[in-house]
Amino acid sequence: MNATFKISSKVNLFFTEVGDVTFFAIRFFKQVFTRPFETKEFLRQCYLMGNRSLLLVGVTGFILGLVFTLQSRPTLMEFGAQSWMPSMISISIVREIGPVITALICAGRIGSGIGAELGSMRVTEQIDAMEVSGTNPFKYLVVTRILATTLMLPLLIIFGDAIALVGSAIVENLKGAVSFQLYFNQVFEALAFSDIIPATVKSFFFGFAIGLIGCYKGYNCNKGTVGVGEASNAAVVYTSMLLFVIDFIAVFVSDIFFEI
Repeated sequence: MNATFKISSKVNLFFTEVGDVTFFAIRFFKQVFTRPFETKEFLRQCYLMGNRSLLLVGVTGFILGLVFTLQSRPTLMEFGAQSWMPSMISISIVREIGPVITALICAGRIGSGIGAELGSMRVTEQIDAMEVSGTNPFKYLVVTRILATTLMLPLLIIFGDAIALVGSAIVENLKGAVSFQLYFNQVFEALAFSDIIPATVKSFFFGFAIGLIGCYKGYNCNKGTVGVGEASNAAVVYTSMLLFVIDFIAVFVSDIFFEI
């Protein structure tokens, strides 16, 4: 009986949280098109989330391209299919590996940062002070950050994919004496719009999820300074889980769409 009660309470808590996040998202869509538009804060957040994440995304993408090519090459060589390496690597990275890995990296860096920043503002009553002074804290803090993550994540993913392909090309050049021109010619021949468009579209949803969960956890933070750490941690965990759900839905829908 005790176990049943615990399970039911956790299920109720889960659905309550889903409802709260949904209302939080609806509030965002209501305010995103209303004046005043916080353009300066939006551009500042784009710089903080985009420019300052370039190095991390670039290093991650480069290592991803190196490792993925080094691990795949021996298997393809057993079947005499090493000439398929550029096609296989490019399709795998652009379709799936690049967007997911980059989104998870950004969830750890950007999502936790948003949760901690807004959480500290909540527990130190800065958000309450903004409300008293007549400023709309939701518009200034939440809307700008969600828009920034939604816009910047696709750009970061494109950048990470490009660096990953460069890393793969370096391995092929050293191991198989494949020129960079030949490698990238095969890459662009292998890629089609059916590979690029779904990956780009779902990256916008990845960015929206990172911003939404991070802002929700930080904006509704409580329990003092302990709550700030909990909000930051929960933002990363929940966002990572949501990214896999979004990715599954995106792959399922794109397969149906492009099959038709």
